[in-house]
Amino acid sequence: MKPDRNKITGFARDYCVAKGKKFHLKDVDPKDTGKLESNEEAKELLTEGVKLMSDMQEKLYAQGRWSLLLIFQAMDAAGKDGTIKHVMSGINPQGCQVTSFKAPSATDLVHDYFWRSNVALPERGQIGIFNRSYYEEVLVVRVHQKLLKAEKIPASLVKKKHVVEERFEDINAHERYLTRNGVVIRKFFLHVSKSEQKRRFMARLDDPSKNWKFSPSDLKERAYWDEYVDAYEEMIRKTATHHSPWYVVPADNKWFTHLVVAGAIIETLDSLGLAFPEITAEQRKTLQAARNILKK
Repeated sequence: MKPDRNKITGFARDYCVAKGKKFHLKDVDPKDTGKLESNEEAKELLTEGVKLMSDMQEKLYAQGRWSLLLIFQAMDAAGKDGTIKHVMSGINPQGCQVTSFKAPSATDLVHDYFWRSNVALPERGQIGIFNRSYYEEVLVVRVHQKLLKAEKIPASLVKKKHVVEERFEDINAHERYLTRNGVVIRKFFLHVSKSEQKRRFMARLDDPSKNWKFSPSDLKERAYWDEYVDAYEEMIRKTATHHSPWYVVPADNKWFTHLVVAGAIIETLDSLGLAFPEITAEQRKTLQAARNILKK
């Protein structure tokens, strides 16, 4: 039986934000699971979706014209790593690269903030995944404005009241530029509730096999929950566009998160008209010559 493409992609459409002006984060329930009542059906649909993505990725790679950039942002413990792992499980590693952006290094800080992400952009025919991204510059830098000093930007260019607005302008221009050069961008905010984050933190503390996932900085950042909510909401409002939309994905139920992300990727790839390159008459002659040699 062929995978039900429309059913898989349908889950993603409800969470797509292409016009952010009137967006409110409170309108998206982190516990939402669409019309699915159990994770069993979601797992079956995800398995089908992974097969679809595998087929589409092969055509994306062979065609070598488009590239796909997937950006993941979220509060701590929202499930970015697990989502990438499960959703991309059927993807050929030769055509996909994941880049995780931690705190900027000394080298990063002597360049503009797009520098380290620009060198990680996917080549044509490739899928690039950013686990966090340049969006940290309007999130953590907004919440902790002292971090601006470390970026060594000339003082005359840094006006704290305007720097975030200017960065929204820069990001929109940057993403428009990439889009015009064949880089298709899809952005995901995994929306986890504060109570579910607490439960996951506790699980990391209680389970010895998960202790390594916990960092004291997680609690430090949790104290700024409300500030981050405001920052994420404004980020989505100011940078959601038709060519580079945000998907605000309910993240309290990981199985639903995975399905929504998979649906968005499938719908995006499906819109590109992907196909294997056609063989020219001259190439067919070459192939036939090779066949004749092998038959001897």
